[in-house]
Amino acid sequence: MKPLLIELGTEELPVKALPGLAQAFFDGVVAGLEKRGIELDRTGAKPLYTPRRLAVALPKVAAQQPEQKSEVLGPYLNIALDANGAPTRALDGFAQKAGVEWTQLERVTDAKGERFVHRAVKPGASTASLLGEVLAEAVAGMPIPKPMRWGANDFGFARPVHWLVVLHGGDIVEVELFGVKADRMSRGHRFMSDKPVWFTDPSDYVESLRAAKVLVDPDERRGRIRAEVERAAQSVDGVARIEPGILEEVNGLVEWPKAVACSFEREFLRVPQEALIATMEANQKFFPVLDSSGRLSEHFVGIANIESKDEAEVRKGYERVIRPRFADAGFFFDEDLKQGLVAMGEGLPGVTYQAKLGSIADKAQRVAALAEMIASDVDVDPALARRAALLSKNDLQSRMVGEFPELQGIAGRYYALHDAALADVGDAERFDLAQSLDEVYMPRFAGDAIAPTRLGQVLAIAERLDTLAGGFAAGLRPTGNKDPFALRRNALGLARTLLEGGHDLMLHGLVERAVALQPVQAADVGAYDITHFVYDRLRGYYADRDVTPQQFDAVLNAVHESLPDFDARVSAVREFVKLPEAEALAAANKRIRNILRKTEGEASATFDASLCAEDAERDLAVALAQAEVDTDPMLDARDYAGTLARLAQLRPVVDTFFDKVMVNVDDVAVRRNRLALLQRLADRLGSVAAIEYLSI
Repeated sequence: MKPLLIELGTEELPVKALPGLAQAFFDGVVAGLEKRGIELDRTGAKPLYTPRRLAVALPKVAAQQPEQKSEVLGPYLNIALDANGAPTRALDGFAQKAGVEWTQLERVTDAKGERFVHRAVKPGASTASLLGEVLAEAVAGMPIPKPMRWGANDFGFARPVHWLVVLHGGDIVEVELFGVKADRMSRGHRFMSDKPVWFTDPSDYVESLRAAKVLVDPDERRGRIRAEVERAAQSVDGVARIEPGILEEVNGLVEWPKAVACSFEREFLRVPQEALIATMEANQKFFPVLDSSGRLSEHFVGIANIESKDEAEVRKGYERVIRPRFADAGFFFDEDLKQGLVAMGEGLPGVTYQAKLGSIADKAQRVAALAEMIASDVDVDPALARRAALLSKNDLQSRMVGEFPELQGIAGRYYALHDAALADVGDAERFDLAQSLDEVYMPRFAGDAIAPTRLGQVLAIAERLDTLAGGFAAGLRPTGNKDPFALRRNALGLARTLLEGGHDLMLHGLVERAVALQPVQAADVGAYDITHFVYDRLRGYYADRDVTPQQFDAVLNAVHESLPDFDARVSAVREFVKLPEAEALAAANKRIRNILRKTEGEASATFDASLCAEDAERDLAVALAQAEVDTDPMLDARDYAGTLARLAQLRPVVDTFFDKVMVNVDDVAVRRNRLALLQRLADRLGSVAAIEYLSI
């Protein structure tokens, strides 16, 4: 067992693809070794990479395969031997293929009889002799959609390959990949280490490269970047904004990170900070620095891939490259303020939203109508909701959103606060209106919070209702991976806003309103289709909260008033299944539903206690009546957990009823009366959820 090192040296690899390439390379090598039965210990091993290299370093790998045993089944005796016991052509051919005399073959017996078999044991191949195949398979399995070719070669990779290190213990393994023969020589930092890096032992790999100014461990490099950025921000009395995505990208750009504290002119801070942050992060991979109140300061941090002897020049370069982008943002902002948010809406009738659904202005009108209706149901000013909805798309015509599309809504918030055309709106109402123009798009992504204000939630609900209804009406229902109008994301955003916002609104009723407002009606699509589509998105939402499919279906198939009501029932069911009576009651209700389904229409309209012929049915009737009295106020108060806990107490009388009482008796009146009792029992057991779905 000796350490194994494989390093593939390349030109700079694609930043966003780098972690995935490294993981695939690591997994491919490990899988290739395991496939060939080579023993290995990967304790502590992980993908190692920098922009110019992919590496696999395993602490222990066996020098060779174990013995290779094989067993090949041959013909049965009735085919292999003739009447005289001599070998037939079938047996001769089998023996010849195995490379032995037929007399050396063994025999085994199975269900069909006795047959010949060839068993062999040969020494395992050396790991070194197999590594060429392992590497070829690992590279072939890497996710490279568009391989690059270089020189006159007929092979390709993500980027041209310049060196290859393959060491098992202290020995070079003679393999070749992409026309490069393996060696023990690597390369250090492109600018800070001008000598080759020679490895005598794989165990020295990380430390040797560190001495050559290369941090090959991505976790170490990421930690250094974070520490460097935080140190630089503290040097200007600020706090660094370190977004995980930007941190990961920077981690894929450098081999020896060094933070450089920079600044820009304070006059740019008049521009919405989101625009400045967006250009710093997305375009330049810089880290903004915030002040003590969480507002953007005039400082930022750049990460250099070198410890420069003249850091001031590096700083000047970073500040020089960011200034034109900020100047553009400032110009766009100033020009937009001159035009005003209200005036921007004049161009929306000429912008098509979707061919069958009209213009952006048409969509804004539909959203406004929905927002006005919803607002009146949730104690929000309907007039303010309508006005906000009509303004919610105006910033699409702004120069700022044209340059920074991710600022849609955010730009509208700033412009609403400054537009003189909104002077008739009171200060408090204008602030709420402005906030809602941003919040209408929340949640923007998975894990994002819903709109925090009631007005913002009203707009978010109306916006998503219209998008869903319009998308289905226009025939844009998602298929497979295709979802051009992001209807899945909109459905989940709608459900989350209703649910987490605590809005007691019937989802189906809201969808019906949205469908009725569409300019086109699809004959094969109704409000129920869209409602079920939304609930399907909720399955994943609840699965992430450890709600089982059975628990979800139990509530979905029961009557519920709203999504908050739905959520309360789900919570109650989760508590109910912990009770010892739960499984038996669920099974009993399933049995009851089956009986009622087979005898549909036979049950009496009401239960008549005088027709009871058995003590067990009398006891059930009395216990059920008391349970109904006890749970009526609980149901009114939405104490669903209490309701199910009380109903669980019915288990003994329910069990006794089914043990002692025959439901389908010949006496029609008695049979119909017992069915009526079961109907009452089923209705009460299903008053919170269709618990029969909990029965396995």
